[in-house]
Amino acid sequence: MTRGAVRPAGVQFLDVSKQFGDGPFALRNLDLTIEPGEFLTLLGPSGSGKTTALNLLAGFIHPTSGEIQIDGGDIGDLPAHKRDIGVVFQHYALFPHMTVRDNIAYPLKQRRLPRADIDRKVDAALAMVALEKFADRLPRQLSGGQQQRVAVARATVFEPRLLLMDEPLGALDKKLRESVQLELKRLHQQLGATIVFVTHDQEEALVMSDRIAVFDDGKVQQIGTAQQLYDAPETQFVAQFIGESNCWIGDVIESSAENVVVSAKGWRLIGARLDCSPLKGRAAVIVRPERTKIMERGAMPAGWNELHGRLRDVIYLGSLRKVIVELESGGEAAVTCQPDAVIPSQAAVSVVFPPPVAQVIPAGRE
Repeated sequence: MTRGAVRPAGVQFLDVSKQFGDGPFALRNLDLTIEPGEFLTLLGPSGSGKTTALNLLAGFIHPTSGEIQIDGGDIGDLPAHKRDIGVVFQHYALFPHMTVRDNIAYPLKQRRLPRADIDRKVDAALAMVALEKFADRLPRQLSGGQQQRVAVARATVFEPRLLLMDEPLGALDKKLRESVQLELKRLHQQLGATIVFVTHDQEEALVMSDRIAVFDDGKVQQIGTAQQLYDAPETQFVAQFIGESNCWIGDVIESSAENVVVSAKGWRLIGARLDCSPLKGRAAVIVRPERTKIMERGAMPAGWNELHGRLRDVIYLGSLRKVIVELESGGEAAVTCQPDAVIPSQAAVSVVFPPPVAQVIPAGRE
C-alpha cells in the first residue's frame, strides 16, 4: 500500500439531523464538507453529536432528515456493508479465535478475492503496521498498541477510500497513545485515504488533524485547523474547550474596529476583536495562560491589563510551572511560565497581559 493507491473520497453532510425516538435531537441541521484525502477530527464532549455523525456516515444508523453524499452521490439507501468504508472501533472488535493474519484477511475473504491476492495484500498490510513477526499470534497475545495496529490493518487492507475511527485510542495509556498518534499520522500519509476521526481528547485532535470540527449540543460550533481554533475561537465554548484558557465575562462598555473594553464588578479589561463587526452586550474575554505574566503589584508595563489577586498554588509540570492566582474580583487566573521564571515572593500579586492577546467574543451560556 502506497500513497495514491486509492482515490480518496469526498463527503458532504447536507442539513442532516438525527432524532432517536421522541427524545431530543442528537444532531441538528449539520452541514459539513470533508475534503478528499484530509484527516478530519470530530471533537467534542460526550453527547455532543460527533459519534452520531460518524455512525450516520458508516450506515449504522440513518438520518431523520437531510442527505449524506460521498463524491456527490447520495448514500442514504446503501447498507453499511456496501459503502466500502473502513471502520476502527475503540475496542478494536478483533476476532479472538483468529490469528493476526486471519483477522486482517477477513474483509478480503468476504469480498471473495483470489487466495494469491489475499496473501499479497495481507503481507503488505502487516508490513505497513510493522507486525510481520506477529502474524500467527492471537489477539490475546498482543499488547493494546499491537491490537490497535491489527485493527487499523484490517480496516485498510481492502484499500477503502474512506476510513472512520471511533475513539480508537481510548483504551491506551498516555505514552502509548502518543506513540500511536504519530503512527496514525504516518499511515494517513502513506495510504492517502480520507480519515474521519472521533475523539473527546482535544490534545489528540490538535496533534493529528488537518482540520477539526468542534461539536456541542448536536451542532458544529466551529471548524478549522488546530491553530485557527486555538488562536481565533469564534465562540466561548470553543475557546474553553480547545486548550486551557482564562475567561472573564462582563459587559461591553466601548467597542471599536480594533479594541473592545469589557467591564464587570472589580475589573476593566481591554481586548482585541477577532473581526471588525461591533460587539455589544455580554462578552467573554479569553486569555491563554501562557500569554499572561505574574508580577509584583505596581510593576505592570504601561497599557497592559491588570488583575489583582493572591498566590494560591504553584504547580511544577516538568517543562513549565503553572501558577494559580485567586483574584480579588472573584474567581481565579492561571499563569504558565518556564521552570526558572521568577515568581513574586509575596502573596499579593498582579496578573498582567497586553490587550492584543486578549480575545473578546460574544459570551456563551453563563
